[in-house]
Amino acid sequence: MNFELFVSRRLISEKDFKSSISAPIIKIATAAISVGVIMMLIAFGTGLGLQEKIRDKIAAFNGHIQIESFSSRSQQVNQNSIPKNQEFYPAFSEVENVEHIQAVATKYGIIRTETDFEGILVKGVGEDYRWDYFEEYLVKGKLPDVKKENSTEILLSQSVVNKLALQLNDQVVVYFLAEDASSRPRLIAFTLVGIYNSGFKEFDDQFLIADLQQIQRINKWDADQIGNFEVFVSDFDDLEITTREVYQYIDSFLNASSIIEQYPTIFEWLKMFDMNIALIIGIMILVAGINMITALLVLILERTQMIGILKALGASDWSIRKVFLYNASYIILRGLFWGNLIGLGILFAQKYLKLIPLNPQTYYVTEAPISIQLYYIIGVNLGTLILCLLMLILPSVIISKITPIKAMQFE
Repeated sequence: MNFELFVSRRLISEKDFKSSISAPIIKIATAAISVGVIMMLIAFGTGLGLQEKIRDKIAAFNGHIQIESFSSRSQQVNQNSIPKNQEFYPAFSEVENVEHIQAVATKYGIIRTETDFEGILVKGVGEDYRWDYFEEYLVKGKLPDVKKENSTEILLSQSVVNKLALQLNDQVVVYFLAEDASSRPRLIAFTLVGIYNSGFKEFDDQFLIADLQQIQRINKWDADQIGNFEVFVSDFDDLEITTREVYQYIDSFLNASSIIEQYPTIFEWLKMFDMNIALIIGIMILVAGINMITALLVLILERTQMIGILKALGASDWSIRKVFLYNASYIILRGLFWGNLIGLGILFAQKYLKLIPLNPQTYYVTEAPISIQLYYIIGVNLGTLILCLLMLILPSVIISKITPIKAMQFE
């Protein structure tokens, strides 16, 4: 059997480190490791969860990449049309990261009721529209059926519905400005069949989801004319690279832009969470490491006579250092166990019970979102174990300064 591991096990089992000197120090070190792991897991879980949730919400309304005519960005009211018949549609197989592509169109309008009115952006969608996100945000009613001819069913946000005092199945009259200022506005009477609430007020107050055919009809477009394409990717981390690849495969009169380019302020704000996570990790590992160094030094000083006896019997300094590093590993692993148990328990409780609410006006979400990923759980545990042990190697050099003669002197 490994000599160092054997001695370390005997020390660990000896009254479970319950000596009068080292017991409280060891408990503090274990607690420091546990608290550090809890804080790091929560930082990763909430930070990544918030980033993913906000990205998903922006993508729900815009896709990850938008393909449109160059002139559409400069249009304030009317969107220029582009041909729906493209080589990359309906399957953008030329770019590997592209997961889905859909044809849409938007047009500004005004919802008018007997007592109030509200400006709105009507987004027309077709049979290829990806409803995954809105199924999650749906709070009342159903999703619009856009498969039938000139469907008048619409989806409207809870915030707009509350402002205008609307109910499910109410008739919603939307006025559209004509391109010719001298012409009278055109109107369409829609039927409210679904109410959604994404928690992203900036978009909830803006979007009304309707049938693409209605936008084509109001703009006097052909069935082959649309406003833009929305592209979804499978790996968001490669979005900027994918956007460039998409741009290379589309016609010269079309432009491709990612949601990072369209909403730079939001994504710059999200990057700050990476800095916060890194700062928390650094502080927690430093605190845990200092506590472990203290615990190791106390263990060494408490076992000075044992070190002297081992040296007298021929044990090398490195061999004795390994004994105490094994002891420190036991303390770290015990701290990791409790840290993971409590930390993951908190994350799962928030993920499924939604105990901690957030202000949607500040964070764009109604509760703290959680992302539980195996890679950061493993990284936190391995990183804490390795870095703490590396920090302990240097303090363990004190063992080489202990001489057998002085160490074995009994008072």
